[in-house]
Amino acid sequence: MIGKVIVGKSFSGCARYVVQKPGAEVLVAEGIRTETVSAMVADFNLQRRLRPELEKAVGHIALNWSAQDMAKLTPTIMAERAKEYLERMQIRNTQYLIVQHQDRRHPHLHIIYNRVDYEGKTISDKFQHRRNAKVCREMTVQHGYYLAPDKGQVKRERLKGADKVKYELHDAVKEALRSAQSWYELEHLLKAKGISISYKYRRGTEQVQGVSFHVGELSFKGSAVDRSLSYGNITRQLEQNKQQSLETAHVPQPKQESIVRPQKSAIVPPSGERNTLHALVDILLSTATAQGDGSHHLNDYQFKKTKRKKRKRRHL
Repeated sequence: MIGKVIVGKSFSGCARYVVQKPGAEVLVAEGIRTETVSAMVADFNLQRRLRPELEKAVGHIALNWSAQDMAKLTPTIMAERAKEYLERMQIRNTQYLIVQHQDRRHPHLHIIYNRVDYEGKTISDKFQHRRNAKVCREMTVQHGYYLAPDKGQVKRERLKGADKVKYELHDAVKEALRSAQSWYELEHLLKAKGISISYKYRRGTEQVQGVSFHVGELSFKGSAVDRSLSYGNITRQLEQNKQQSLETAHVPQPKQESIVRPQKSAIVPPSGERNTLHALVDILLSTATAQGDGSHHLNDYQFKKTKRKKRKRRHL
């Protein structure tokens, strides 16, 4: 289930398009006479006079279901879903028409409502597109209707006007996001296709809050084109592209096996052998010392013996 929200100025033009379509059938009329289109327009305009300063008082919504939901829908069920949709969209206490069309293969209907309610208050259209997307998705899930996985299954050749530009923009941004690694690169790629980008900043700061795309005189918020094209989601995609590029560019080189020459190490004998070795060294050192002392005493003996011989020679 998909809703398309439009705000306009003329009840006459809107009513004639919706009601006079071949095969059109009025399912529900709230506060409106249905005998003729002129009566419908007159009733809408009469209530509109309660707030004459409101230039765009015409609310127009198209609700579309998938062809796969055909078996689940009847005119009565479609009318009930349209009423539920209006309540969830906070469109209450006002005039409206619910009209079914038969000119497409998929089930769809149109709602015309007065933005000036019965008390003369304006029904706000602020955040209406965002609320529309949320309500349609919730109702699709709740009632078990077909939910398309993405915009890839939308038939582009059937689109016209702003819807056609919106889907062309969606496809162009998605294609650019396959290679762009930064906002600068994305801007450059889209500029070549006639698409410019502007950013919304938090008041008084340089913090970016949102992004919009511009094609000619048309402007679309990124999140309104598709949830994946919000500023935050695009930023994450660009960072992911950059990371993947870095990982691809970094090809690990095969490690070269370095020849490690074993270092000569001192042979250290076990503790038992080390003790024996120390004992032998001590013995050798003591022997050398003893030999040194013996030679010293021998020299003294020879010196004394020679001296005694000299003394005997003197007595003779």
